[in-house]
Amino acid sequence: MDFYPCFLSVVCIVRNQSQSIEQLLKEVTSVIGPTVSDYELIIVDNASEDDTIAILKRLTGEQGLANLQVYALTKEVDADAAAWVGMESALGDFVAVIDPLADDIRFLPKMLDEAVRGADVVFANNQQIPVQTWPYRAASSLFNTLYSRFNGVHLAKEAPSYRILSKTVINFILQHPQPTISYRHLPATGGFARVYLDCSATPKSCPKKRLGDSIDRGMRLLLSTTQAPMRMVTGLSIFGAIANLVYGIYVTIIALLKTDVAPGWVSLSLQQSGMFFLISLVLLVLGEYILNMVSLSNEGPRYHVAQEFTSARMTRLEKLNIEEVTDRTGKPVVPASKWTS
Repeated sequence: MDFYPCFLSVVCIVRNQSQSIEQLLKEVTSVIGPTVSDYELIIVDNASEDDTIAILKRLTGEQGLANLQVYALTKEVDADAAAWVGMESALGDFVAVIDPLADDIRFLPKMLDEAVRGADVVFANNQQIPVQTWPYRAASSLFNTLYSRFNGVHLAKEAPSYRILSKTVINFILQHPQPTISYRHLPATGGFARVYLDCSATPKSCPKKRLGDSIDRGMRLLLSTTQAPMRMVTGLSIFGAIANLVYGIYVTIIALLKTDVAPGWVSLSLQQSGMFFLISLVLLVLGEYILNMVSLSNEGPRYHVAQEFTSARMTRLEKLNIEEVTDRTGKPVVPASKWTS
């Protein structure tokens, strides 16, 4: 097994796993312990309702596991928010996020090897997808299609949850006002050096995901990371304004050219087209205003410094502590460097 002289943080999200949590953590420790020079194992308990917390307290005791840190949440949150709880407190050079029930823990050294070689983000796609209900699969497929169309990233394939991030990526996400939401997509859309690996591991458990919660989470992610839905609203407002303006012109032409027009049709049509024209303009202005406010509230840094280099020879440093030497007449001669301690 390869050895890497680095500090690795591993974040695991657990919930109601009192029967298997101890064995799972021992397995993680047995994999990462001999692989890196130092590590920390961060457990985020997503509001467990069984004895998971009691077992974790015992494991953090003097006779328990080393380098274990536990965060117990007061209420259940989505997986991305729970993962970020551990990631924002991680101290490692690299941070790995693992679902111990679905991800292959023994695949972690291969991912770490790519990270040490220079990749800022390493994603691992598990080829064995947990079985879910057909409504959930349909909703997931629709969401990923829309998100890929709007943002150019297929989250399920190009930003899977099993990942290793460098500290540079963590710091970049921290500069955004909503890191619990942007954490999912920023590593794949921020321009970082990425590596994709494929693994195959049978999930230890296949918890059923709630469709309602997933839809709510997907809508928040979609609305907070892309302007496309609101752009559709403003586009429809422009279309409505133009259509009503054209209809008003059409009614005016008919009134001028036709003599057998039904009484009241011209005035009623002009009134309705003018009213809907003004409503469309109001919706257009409101939509653009909302877009501007959302961009200001969600705006993070537009760039990140991937690498930084400094010249080994700096001329300004060579000019420090240099004393000009003059002869008896006060004319300068060849300068000499004067080094002081």
